[in-house]
Order: sequence, then structure tokens, then C-alpha cells
Amino acid sequence: MARILIVEDEKDLQRVLAYNLKQAGHDVLASAEGRDGLRMAREQRPDLLILDLMLPDLPGTEVCRALKGDAATRAIPVIMLTAKGEEIDRVVGFELGADDYVVKPFSVRELLLRIQAILRRGAPEGAEPEGRLEHGRLRIDRAAHRVWVDDKDIALTALELRLLWTLFDRRERVQSRATLLDDVWGLDGDITSRTVDTHVKRLREKLGPAGTYIETVRGVGYRFVGAASDAGRPP
Repeated sequence: MARILIVEDEKDLQRVLAYNLKQAGHDVLASAEGRDGLRMAREQRPDLLILDLMLPDLPGTEVCRALKGDAATRAIPVIMLTAKGEEIDRVVGFELGADDYVVKPFSVRELLLRIQAILRRGAPEGAEPEGRLEHGRLRIDRAAHRVWVDDKDIALTALELRLLWTLFDRRERVQSRATLLDDVWGLDGDITSRTVDTHVKRLREKLGPAGTYIETVRGVGYRFVGAASDAGRPP
């Protein structure tokens, strides 16, 4: 059972979602306003947030930006609900740190499957044990959901962390875009390969000098390269 927060101002849709989530065994919280939803997310720390983008007081994009910009809440997975279904809208949503993007009208059953896929995501299968891992200039603490480059704490979203962990755990092996869509996002749905490229670009930028460990394999996908001894930290 998970605690799920619904931030949706359409009362009928809010009730439908709450009912189906409760039927699936989840604990449900709900709000019709962005600021109140942001407060509840900070205080209640839900396991997942369902976020409408068109809210009466504060756009859902700003709610998502605030959550992902705060170390205390950035790990909360976010599913955005919106009537805007253009690819650029989805890309913007993912760039803000959303874990999934569902276009209205949608199938409640499909949404429940997407929620299930996000909730069951953890460390990739075959991952190394919890604890601090070092790779040249990069350090990863899975248990704390933290990453450092040259001792600088790097703020990554939950989705960016999963992408990094997936590539790291399969280092020296090429991961196709389709594989990453399946293993990191859980469901391909409306997500395109361009979304993978956008997230990898953003991840590289955040990692700075350690971003070079993520190598592009032209026409195929990406590969995490380099040995722990090949890029020592600066003196």
C-alpha cells in the first residue's frame, strides 16, 4: 500500500481517482489547489503525487518545480495530468522532473498501471548493494539518494537518479533507448526516444566533469564508461 496525493481541481475526476486508488489498496490524500497540494506534499511526504497542471491558484509546473528543487521532496515521484498532449509539452514536463505524463481524457486502468510501474521501481535488477559507490570523480549513495562529483552534492530528480543508476549498474554495456524507456520509465506509452535524449543531456549537464562517463553510441543509445582509476579528483 502506498500513500498517494492527488492535486486536481476537477472534483468529479478527483473522486473517481480517489475511489479507484482506495480500491487498489492505497491511502489517498487530495487537494484542489496547487499551494495546498505543495504544503501537503511537504508535510505528508506521499509515495507518489498525481498532479494536474491547470490549477486555480498555482500551475502544476510550478508545484513540480518547487518539489524537485527541494532536497526533502525531490524523490517523490510525480505523474502529471494535462489536456495538453503535444510532444513539446511532455518534454517540458519531463525536464521539470516528472516521472510520467498522462493526457486527458485517459483510461483510469492505464493510469493505475502506470502508478504501479512507478511504485515498483527500485534499484535495477542485479544492482550492487546499498551503500556508497565510487567511480572516479563520481560518488553514489543509493540509500540516501545522493550523488557527488568532486565532493560537490549534485541535485538530481528521482527519475534522473534511476537513469544514472541503470547506466551505472550496466556500465560498459550499451543500453538502447528502447531498453532505457522500458527499464527506467516502466511503460513506454506516449514517451518517445527524444525524451531519453533530453534526460541524458540534462543528466550530463548536472554531472559536469563526470558527465563524460555517459557515452553516446550513435544510432543505438548510451553506455556508461570509464574505470574508477581513470579520472581522479583534482588536487
